[in-house]
Amino acid sequence: MTDPLHQDLLELAQEAARRAGALLRDGRPADLAVAATKSSPIDVVTEMDIAAEKLITGLIAERRPDDGILGEEGAATEGTSGVRWVIDPLDGTVNYLYGLPTWSVSVAAEQDGETVVGVVAAPMRDETFHAVRGGGAWATGAWDGERRLACRPAPPLDQALVSTGFNYVHEVRAHQAEVAQRLIPLLRDIRRGGSAAVDLCDLAAGRLDGYYERGLHAWDLAAGDLIAREAGALTGGRPGERPSGDLAVAGTPGVFEPLQRLLEDFGAWHD
Repeated sequence: MTDPLHQDLLELAQEAARRAGALLRDGRPADLAVAATKSSPIDVVTEMDIAAEKLITGLIAERRPDDGILGEEGAATEGTSGVRWVIDPLDGTVNYLYGLPTWSVSVAAEQDGETVVGVVAAPMRDETFHAVRGGGAWATGAWDGERRLACRPAPPLDQALVSTGFNYVHEVRAHQAEVAQRLIPLLRDIRRGGSAAVDLCDLAAGRLDGYYERGLHAWDLAAGDLIAREAGALTGGRPGERPSGDLAVAGTPGVFEPLQRLLEDFGAWHD
């Protein structure tokens, strides 16, 4: 049975993600990629990003004023309740800028430092993923009702489809490209989706076998990591560590450990 507090947190996270997703979807100018009304299209994206975070944090402050908040766009309050919200109001900003559908709103709730609720809404894919710790991972989409998520059966590593992402710092990107170049011959293929939260949810949904990335922040990972784990995936960072900015790795059992070992051998966590 779901803890009543966790159920309340889930419902609030779902409402916040849904409302922020609608704001971003409906408020995006059709010609954003070539917008001339601002100094650059990036200004518009930044404004939408900030507006989405304000919507989410305002809703949380109204409903649960004693909770802490950590948001990508600067929201940071300590709180006194033992609950902290970790928010990425727009994960996949470049996709959003270009009109690609793979962007998301990520809302997670931590209790005493552990993630207990995660919601990732991908409005342009008409999909929303959610999980409560110990309650499995679920999604709604073009199908009827909620669908319980489960990772794919683990293939041999050379048949694994793995997603990754690239940093925007040139030196880091160059090193990440070298790691990817060494990995590609050892895998079925590599994908680059553009939203860490969606990649983790796609792993949970059986659309990927593995995922790794360097340079992520707490708000990139919190919701998607819980959803992936509740669908049966393993997640971590460097061997024996939790996911972090140094390295985040996720995969189906059977893919996770060999992928993590290769990334360690290839020095995926440093310049």
